[in-house]
Amino acid sequence: MQGKSVKLFLVDGEPTGLLTVEIMNWTGHALVCPRSQLHRALARDEALRTGVYFLVGEDPGRPSRLRVYIGEGDNVGERLKAHARDANKEFWTRACIFTSKDANLTKAHVRYLEHRFVDLARQADRSIVMNGNEPAKKLLPESDVADMEYFVSQVEVVLPVLGLEFLRSVRAIKSQGIPAESGLAEPVELVLTGPHGHQARALELNGEVTVLKGSTASLKTHASNTYGALREQLVKDGRLKRVGNFLEFVEDVPFESPSAAAAVVHNRNANGRTAWKIDGTGLTLKEWQDAKLDFS
Repeated sequence: MQGKSVKLFLVDGEPTGLLTVEIMNWTGHALVCPRSQLHRALARDEALRTGVYFLVGEDPGRPSRLRVYIGEGDNVGERLKAHARDANKEFWTRACIFTSKDANLTKAHVRYLEHRFVDLARQADRSIVMNGNEPAKKLLPESDVADMEYFVSQVEVVLPVLGLEFLRSVRAIKSQGIPAESGLAEPVELVLTGPHGHQARALELNGEVTVLKGSTASLKTHASNTYGALREQLVKDGRLKRVGNFLEFVEDVPFESPSAAAAVVHNRNANGRTAWKIDGTGLTLKEWQDAKLDFS
C-alpha cells in the first residue's frame, strides 16, 4: 500500500458547506453537503449522474452511534429529493454522493455498490443502518466486480477523511494483517485489569480503542466519571449487559480515545494511556508510545 493524495475542494470556501472530494488517479467523485444546502448540490451536474449515496445523521437516543441510510439511483438527485420530503427520514443532516467523473457507472454497478456498502456498514457495527430491506446482491461480470471493489476501497478512504467511520472495521483490519515493511499503522493489542476482577481486551489503531466482545467492566460506582452517560447508553443499547458480578461487552465497541474506553471499563475517570497495557509486555500504552519516539 502507498500513500494517497485526497483533494478536498470547499465550494463555498466554508469547511461545513458544500465540498467535493477526489483521489488522484481515481475516476470516482464525491459531493458532500449539509441538508440545508441540498438544493445547491442538486443543481450540480454530479447530481444528475448514476451513483450511490449516504444520508448521515445523529441518533438523539443513542449518542454513541450515527444513523445511516445507503441508497443508489440512475439519477441520484431525484432520489435525494424524494428522501428530503420523506417524513420517515428526518434524521439525516448530511448527504454524501459518490458518482463517476467518466459517467461509466451503470444501474447494475450502483446496485452492487449499495449491497456492498450496507453489508460493510452492518459488519462494522458502528452505526444504525436505516435501510428497511437488505438490498439484493447484483451479479456482475468478473471484471466489473474487480472495478466495483476498487470503487469500494476508495470510498472507504474518503469517508474517514470526512470524519465518517461507519464502514471501518478494526477486526477486519486485524484479520487481514499489515506487512511490517509497509510502514503503515497496525492495530495494537491492549489489556486492562481492574482491582475488582474485571478485565478488558482491546485493539488500538490511530488513537481509537475498540474494546472487544467478552471484555468485562466494573459494577462499582464512583463519584466521578466523565463518560458515565456514554456507559449508561451502552447499557441501554444492550451492548453492555450484566453477567454475574460484572458488566460484559456483548459486541466490539469503539471509543474515540483510550481514556474513554478505560473510564467505561473502570466506571471512573482514568488516564487511558497509563491504564491500558500492551498485551504480553507489561508496558503501558504511554510507555510503548514514548519508546517509539526514541527511534523516530
